[in-house]
Formats: sequence, structure tokens, C-alpha cells
Amino acid sequence: MNLFAQMRARVLSDLEALQSRGVLPEGLSMDNVAVEPPRDPAHGDMATNAAMVLAKPAGMKPRDIAQALADELTSDDRVTSCEVAGPGFLNLRLAPTVWQGVVQDVLQQGAGFGRSDLGQGKKVMVEYVSANPTGPLHVGHTRGAVFGDALASLLDFAGYNVTREYYINDGGAQVDVLARSVYLRYLEAHGQDVAFEDGTYPGDYLIDVGIALKAKVGDAFVDKGEQFWLQDVREYATEAMMDLIRADLGQLGIKMDNFFSEKSLYGTGLIESAIKSLDDKGLIYEGVLEPPKGKKPEDWEPREQTLFKSTDHGDDVDRPVKKSDGAWTYFAPDIAYHFDKVQRGFDMLIDVFGADHGGYVKRMKAAVSALSDGRVPLDIKLTQLVKLYKNGEPFKMSKRAGTFVTLRDVVDQVGSDVTRFVMLTRKNDAPLDFDFDKVLEQSKDNPVYYVQYAHARIASILRKATDAGIAVHDTDLSSADLSKLDHTAELALAMKLSEWPRLVETAARSNEPHRVAFYLYELASDFHSLYHLGRSEDGLRAIQDDDHATSQAKIALARATAVVIAAGLGILGVEPAEEMR
Repeated sequence: MNLFAQMRARVLSDLEALQSRGVLPEGLSMDNVAVEPPRDPAHGDMATNAAMVLAKPAGMKPRDIAQALADELTSDDRVTSCEVAGPGFLNLRLAPTVWQGVVQDVLQQGAGFGRSDLGQGKKVMVEYVSANPTGPLHVGHTRGAVFGDALASLLDFAGYNVTREYYINDGGAQVDVLARSVYLRYLEAHGQDVAFEDGTYPGDYLIDVGIALKAKVGDAFVDKGEQFWLQDVREYATEAMMDLIRADLGQLGIKMDNFFSEKSLYGTGLIESAIKSLDDKGLIYEGVLEPPKGKKPEDWEPREQTLFKSTDHGDDVDRPVKKSDGAWTYFAPDIAYHFDKVQRGFDMLIDVFGADHGGYVKRMKAAVSALSDGRVPLDIKLTQLVKLYKNGEPFKMSKRAGTFVTLRDVVDQVGSDVTRFVMLTRKNDAPLDFDFDKVLEQSKDNPVYYVQYAHARIASILRKATDAGIAVHDTDLSSADLSKLDHTAELALAMKLSEWPRLVETAARSNEPHRVAFYLYELASDFHSLYHLGRSEDGLRAIQDDDHATSQAKIALARATAVVIAAGLGILGVEPAEEMR
């Protein structure tokens, strides 16, 4: 039940009634009419901007429209007052029964409360992580992995048919470097001294791979030229790294639906088909690009290349898809991969990239727009860098990885739940400081602790209520006399619960799962405030001595809070705590 959507529907109905009586002119667009929580709770329970957005097209004063709408809304039993404020905002106050009804709805719907049909079953592909298969996932990949996984869960909760996919970048030269690195470890396993030069990867994680390769092929590749072993070692090393990456993702509870290999695009005609599709639309031509900004003319060698007319679809410049020597550019297989996504029938595509891919956004959006004739939208989310701290100092690199801090380093330090929640405490395009000491701190300043503590506190209340002989099953609590929830703090908590369905839809529309983490912190704060009031005001304690009816009502509110917290944490991929240790 989205209470805000229900009230918006009532506002629209009343506006139509005003039109039918000639108070408002016909033909007004209501698309931008909203009903939302006011910025200041002191102003009311809900606010609508209807008068503000309709005044100009209606040729009327905003306050006149607001007053006419207020007169209509006061006939609704749910509305106790309508106040015209400022230039024409309309603030509403709703009856306590509305908020008490929200508690009942949560308990009756359980984990389904807040689920939406916003997506209407549309097929969405979320591609995330997609790291080069050259080593373990590092902390930057961790943020993208958590963000992408939470976004996929959020969209599923909002009614989309979601597919999670990992694009294996196994078609480029970096995989040859991996193969050479594994070969060095293979020689090392045969007792040879080796030196990691020419950009090869020195991380200890390849030692076991080299040993395993020795066990598989013996000395067949020892002291042989690359032409004898490069292809075999490349395939072996790539699969070994993907096994490592899958295990890393498993540490965070992430399971992909698909793994798509870039290498599968080569020699199969898929790249050629994608480029032909663009060519058939008149978007491929032979030409010479202008020199890049900042390049001096003497540094620039003009070359004729095969170009994609991406400027026809919103890009800044046209992009090469084939080099002057006839080889594909790195952009060509990415076009082919997204062409494959479009061909698979997805209604919407989302790519989660690292911060260093900012220059890639417009060209990829242009490609998908051209390939799908504008039918399939592509949203690209960039995740900014993560800075790690411990004991007030930057957290040092992993010896195992050689050059970076791995996902496993982070999870081993604080656990999967903390890692996932903290990675979502900032918007994806904002830098994130991850302090190992602070994320384990037991205080209000630590969001993950604060939210988990709220859920654990409620679990403790339910256990104590059971010991006291109070029926605390959801069916019992949903039929309790909820009119006993009449304190301002209790109604405020119920109001916050009512925001959950709206929050889900807002976050899903913007592809911003961090909004869920923010909401959970606010909900936990409202619950903790009520709990602490109960320590000084006996009438607010969850368990009232010798008054099971009142106790049930107050426990119902607490239990409804736990249901929503658990649902939100489920979207974030975090297990709700039953007790704190």
C-alpha cells in the first residue's frame, strides 16, 4: 500500500472535480502534481505542489487553486486539516487511524509490504563488476559489486524481471599478460628463478595457479617459446581467475545469473553483425577524426578509420570502430556485446562502471540508442573511489595481491554485512571513506550498527513478550487494538513506515539503492527515540504490566518496524541481526 500514491490519486480526482465545475480549466497536465512528505514535519503529514504547478497553465493564483483544492480534500475522512502555506503549497494532516492502519498493513503483508508493480515485469539487465580476469577483486570492484547487486535486488522488489550479468573482459592483451605471469609461476614451480618484468603480475595469488598448471601439464611447457604454450595457458589462467572471482563474489553473497565472455564475440560474426546493423542505418562511414583536445598539430597523425556516427545519438564526437590497419577498436566488441543484450529482448539496460569510465558513458549510450532505434534505455552508473583507513592511517596494500587491497581483505576484517551496508552509505558517484575502526564502532554514528541494533532490540522485545505470555505472532498483532497507538512519537514512527513503499519506487526510478540505506537509518533513529522515551514515560514501554491489549498494540508497532528493516536490509544483501554481540 503506497499511501502517498493513494493520496495523490485523491488529489487528482478532486482536481478533476474542480475542472468539471469550471473552477479549473480543462486540458491541464497533471503529470507533475506530487504528494510527498513535507521538508519540515512540523508543517504537516503530507504536502502537495498541485497549486504551484497548475497556476501558470491555468492562469490563476496558486493560493486560489490551493484553497479550492483544500475545500475538496476536507471531505475525505482521512484528512483532518488542510493548510495553504507560502505561495501555494498545501499541507495535509491525516487522522491517527490512517497511521494505525499502516501498522496493520505491514503486519498483514509481511515481507511483501512495499513491493511494487512499478516495473510491470519489464526485463532489465544489470551488468556489474565485469573486472578483467587477471586477479582477485579489489576494493574498487567491491563497491561496484555491492552497488550493482543491491540495485538488482531493488529493481526486483519494485516489480522488474532482473538479470544479473558479469562481462568477462578476456579478449584483450591483458589476458596475454596474465598468461605470461602464470607461466613465470609455472617455471617457479619447476624450481627456476623468475623475474616479473614488462608489466607482469607479481601477486602471490598466482603461485597456486602455477603449481596447478605444473600438475596438469608437467614439464611440457618448460623453456618453450610462447607459440607452444600461450593459448593454452591463457585459457587455463582465465578460468582459474574466474574461479577466484566467483569465490570472491561468494564472500559477499553475490551470485550472477550469467557470465558473458568477450572472447566469444571474436571470430563468431557477432561484431560484424553489430557493425552491419549500424551500417544499415547509415551510421558507419570512413573518415578522419579531429585531433583530441590538448594535442598539438605536430603530435597528431590524421588517419582514415571506420567511424560510428555517434553524434547522431547524443555523443560529442564520432567514434572509431575499426583502426586504419583493419583491426577492431576496443569499442567494437562493446558495441557487439550491447547489441547482443538488445537482441536478447531486454527492455532496459544498466551498466555499473568504475569512476575511470566516465568518458565512456556518452558513446555507449549512443551505441545502444542506435542499435535499438531508441527503444532500449541505457543507464550507466559510475562508482567512485573508496579510501580505506585503519588506526587513523591509510590501509596498506595486500601482499597477496601485490598492488592493491582485495575484496577478501575487507570482508575478512569486518564481514560481509558491514561491507555491503557501508558501501551503500554514500551515493555511488560520491567518494567513500571506509574506516575499519568506525564501521565496527557501536554508536549512532555507525549506520550499520544503528540499524542492526534496532532490529535486534525489537527481537529482544518479542522474546520478552513471549515469556510474559503475550501473543506476538503477526496475525495476533495485526488484530490488536491499534487505536492505543496515540502518542506523537508512536504515530511518527508509523508515518515513517508509510514512506517505505514510496521510497522503494523513488529509489527504483532513479536506480539509487543508497536511498534504502538512508531510509533505514532514519527509521532506526525514530524507533530508538521511541524506545528511549519509554524509559522515562511508562506509558510508552512496549510491555505494559498486566495490560496485554496495550502491550500487543505497542509490540505491533515494533514488529512492523522490524518487518520493514528486514525488507530493506534484504535489498541491500544484509542479514538482519537477532541480537547484538
